[in-house]
Amino acid sequence: MASLTYDLTLAGVAVGSAAALTGIGLVVTYRATGVLNLAHGAIAMVVAYVLRGLVVVHGWPLWPAAAFSLLIVAPGIGLLLDRAVFRPLAVREAGPAETLVATLGVFVLLVGAAYLAWGGDARADAPTLVPGDPWAQLAAVLALAAAVGALTRWTRFGTRLRAVVDDRRLAALAGIDANRLAAAGWAFGAFTAGLAGVLLAPYLRLDPYGLSLLVMETMAVAVAARMRSLPVAIAVALAIGIAQSQLTRFHPGGIWEPLIQAVGANLFVVALLVAALALPAIGEHAAAPPARPAPEGPGAATAVAGGRGPAVVWTATAILFLLPLGFAGTDLTTSVQVPAMGLILLSLVVVTGLGGQISLGQAAYAGLGALFTALLAAGRFPGLPALPELAALALAVLLVAPLGLLTGGPAVRRRGLALALVTFAVGVAVSRFVFAQPYATSGLGLARPAGFVADRAYYVLELVLLGAALLSVRALRRGRTGRALAAMADHEAGAAAAGVRVPALKLFTFVVGAALAALGGGLLGMGVQAFDADAFDPVRGLLWFAAVIVLGAGNSLGAMAAAALLVGLDAGTKEGVAAAVIGLLAVCQFWLPRARRRPAGKSRMRMRHRRTPPEAPRGARMTARGLRMTYGGIAAVDGVDLVVAPGRVTALVGPNGAGKSTLFHCLCGTVRPQRGRVLLAGRDVTRVSPYGRARLGVARTFQELAVFPGLTVAENVRIGAEQGLVRDAHAVERVLRLLELDAVRDEPAADLPTGTLRRVELGRALAGGPRVLLLDEPAAGLDTAEVAALGTVLRALAADGMALLLVEHDLDLVAGLADTVYLMAGGRIVACGGPGDVLDVPAGVMP
Repeated sequence: MASLTYDLTLAGVAVGSAAALTGIGLVVTYRATGVLNLAHGAIAMVVAYVLRGLVVVHGWPLWPAAAFSLLIVAPGIGLLLDRAVFRPLAVREAGPAETLVATLGVFVLLVGAAYLAWGGDARADAPTLVPGDPWAQLAAVLALAAAVGALTRWTRFGTRLRAVVDDRRLAALAGIDANRLAAAGWAFGAFTAGLAGVLLAPYLRLDPYGLSLLVMETMAVAVAARMRSLPVAIAVALAIGIAQSQLTRFHPGGIWEPLIQAVGANLFVVALLVAALALPAIGEHAAAPPARPAPEGPGAATAVAGGRGPAVVWTATAILFLLPLGFAGTDLTTSVQVPAMGLILLSLVVVTGLGGQISLGQAAYAGLGALFTALLAAGRFPGLPALPELAALALAVLLVAPLGLLTGGPAVRRRGLALALVTFAVGVAVSRFVFAQPYATSGLGLARPAGFVADRAYYVLELVLLGAALLSVRALRRGRTGRALAAMADHEAGAAAAGVRVPALKLFTFVVGAALAALGGGLLGMGVQAFDADAFDPVRGLLWFAAVIVLGAGNSLGAMAAAALLVGLDAGTKEGVAAAVIGLLAVCQFWLPRARRRPAGKSRMRMRHRRTPPEAPRGARMTARGLRMTYGGIAAVDGVDLVVAPGRVTALVGPNGAGKSTLFHCLCGTVRPQRGRVLLAGRDVTRVSPYGRARLGVARTFQELAVFPGLTVAENVRIGAEQGLVRDAHAVERVLRLLELDAVRDEPAADLPTGTLRRVELGRALAGGPRVLLLDEPAAGLDTAEVAALGTVLRALAADGMALLLVEHDLDLVAGLADTVYLMAGGRIVACGGPGDVLDVPAGVMP
């Protein structure tokens, strides 16, 4: 027994060492570049194939081949990615969303290229680099980690690296070559990826999907280390590797044995899911990919009127989808997959295009739709008799739709990279613990519905269902819900401030997306008349996501084009071409120049005050009592009392770092204070969400503009009117007139200068008829005339009974506008009174 335990421990150390290499590479790359490299597993796979080709195919000696693969090929891939993909992204100041899409594009491109170069057959003859000595592998990993730690902590290179990580722009101003450091990070990260692939390949059957996915699963160790600590990454990797190996001896018996064994064999998947869900999220600042095709992207040509293509394009698309009705034989058999794939990709249009959420796990919902349909039709679903195929499909969609909460629930609290990790982990878990288990899928067939067995009849059925889905998505895009979705996708905090129920809306998009994916998956399974788990592999989910993003996530036409392209390339060419093409497009789209826009400078219009503000409801008093908020032991707000009275303009001033922003966020609801209360008209709203406060009559503006660029000016204002305290059919028109926005009412907000956008944001806040208006530096970006006009409007609002709080650095505006001024310094209110008294303080205290 002791010998078995030791042997299993050795096996676990070998696997854990390879996983630790993945963690080291991801952490170093992230710390040097700020990029979570989702292509890490694909790089590992390519290097493993290169080593096998040199040794097995071309007869190279092992060590020269290993040196060439690990010291030349792997770092060369990293340097190529840096120069060709990620450095151009850094130059154009791309956001984390674009970087995420780029890493997925590289992943898909490398997987497709591997299929084209080496085929999809699994190889069992990968050479063993370090035979039979896991302790030697562990020693190499520890030595590598120690060297990296010493390099980053005690050398000039490490000091510069930490400076770049803290503030890339400031480091560049100090003369640090951030590009060179990033290149070094990419080269080292690719080297560790290659080493992990070379070490793992002999223990697996080497194929483009399998090894790439396995290495991605081991990202759990880097996520657990918060993308920072190498010792934590190594410790977690070894613990999981050894535990996974020891669990292979556990045979509990009973009906749950297959599932328990599956968990034991896929402990890295469990760890990734737990780390993504339970640990503090990384990359929270990352927004979702563009909800509508960006002006500079390949999908821009299809983005018309907020995602509605012109009639001629839709007509041409309809004709193309009707053409297969004239096909016969294998051509029509292949064509029946296109509408089903279109439905799956349409689910991404809802989740990502309309809702602005990242979802890398839609393949799981599509697969569950196919699996549940097959189980229901075969009478193998617990507690239900066998059902006709169409009834089984409908019930499967209803059963899968609520499961969208598996990814929708985490989406309420996570965004960007953190949400990408969660959705990917869910997709992998469903694949490993459901689709790959014989107890769920063995002997399972899937027939077409009665009356639709023939290809042509079945294709007509698919077109009808696809047409109904397209009309439903079009209806969803329009009206109040569509505007709320667009607002959430463009600026989540701004949408919440306007009164949009962001959490509920996120859950809604994921549930609808899961239903559409399940419908498409069920139709895809019936089309090929089988349940094929490989058709819903997590890597295919990444390919689908990349395809929709490249061809236009904000437009249903993009999903239809992506479906036709994926099915057509897979059927008409060599396997891997579709992935290579989509990956190449995803990478190349970032080489295109950005579309030129009107400079964000002065507005060409001047506000002329018209004393017709929106009719405000009864004024309300907002009171802060004893608010306290600390960060890292430092009190940003320390026992603050403040009153925002109705019919008056209250100003909050103070130097940078005084705590004004934290106090403002406590009043808005975006930060919950650790102590104290916020009262609105005597009601405690300390725990009320931002959108809840908006519906109680609290409106706000943002220091950094919070407008919705995908909507027109009038639609931006209408968001506030629809979600606010008062439903007033004439509020939008009054606000547009008040703020002199009539002339630009139908222009997209993305095309307007800063001065106009400030008025648009203020209009959105006013349209809901707020009782309290919180303004965060509203004069930023305005010229002298616009500031004067803004002051006139704010005075009129206060005169009509509204309570206004103004956080502003323009002391002239404060002096001429405010009734009461609070001076804040060091997290405390140090003075309160009229402008003449409070503003006359030593210069070192004032901003």
